[in-house]
Amino acid sequence: MPARSRRPEWTLLRLRLAGWSLLLVCLWTDPGNVRANWEFVSALSTFEHRHQVLGPARERLEAWNQLLQDVTGRPEYEQLNAINRFFNQQLSFKEDQSTWQQSDYWATPIEALLKGAGDCEDYALAKYFSLRSLGVSSDKLRLTYVKARHGNQPHMVLAYYPSPGAGPLILDNLSSDIRSAAQRQDPNPVYAFNAEGLYLPGATGDTRSIDPKKLSRWQDVLKKMRDEGFTVGNG
Repeated sequence: MPARSRRPEWTLLRLRLAGWSLLLVCLWTDPGNVRANWEFVSALSTFEHRHQVLGPARERLEAWNQLLQDVTGRPEYEQLNAINRFFNQQLSFKEDQSTWQQSDYWATPIEALLKGAGDCEDYALAKYFSLRSLGVSSDKLRLTYVKARHGNQPHMVLAYYPSPGAGPLILDNLSSDIRSAAQRQDPNPVYAFNAEGLYLPGATGDTRSIDPKKLSRWQDVLKKMRDEGFTVGNG
């Protein structure tokens, strides 16, 4: 009796099951990576179910996950450079109206990588959450709105404070080189925020203003992050 031919979808299912089995073995043998990898797998599964075919977006998401694993445990400055370069290369700049058909939309890293595009807020948020997932403390990171001295154009960057009282290093989608704020004479800071609060620039240094829970878009993006399977606490 001739062997029955296997349907392509059955072969694909077996390959996927084999892949999941291998992943579970890797997770079991390295307990330190269990939470991060499981969250990624859960989020990827959710988006595959929702969007059916991810295509090149899947490659971007897997590259991000691999990067996070590769730089885990490395010095923070190396992590900053790797994350800054990655998103500057993976995302194309597009206005929210073009990408999301909204005047202002804050995307999660997964949403931005699915689209392969984002505006300045999306770059900064993706870098912020990536560094938070690597263990960088939120009090070292501030999502910062600035305005160009010439043209008064608003722009968001991610500021990293290596120590209390130190001047920040700036991660910007306009440059893959990380420079200190003192080296950047172009932007004027307007306000900054993180999980601890909102900060206003002042003559005696930045002063903490309001509870970040009052920032509605910030709370919206945190909720989306939790829905995607990322444990971010208050950010």
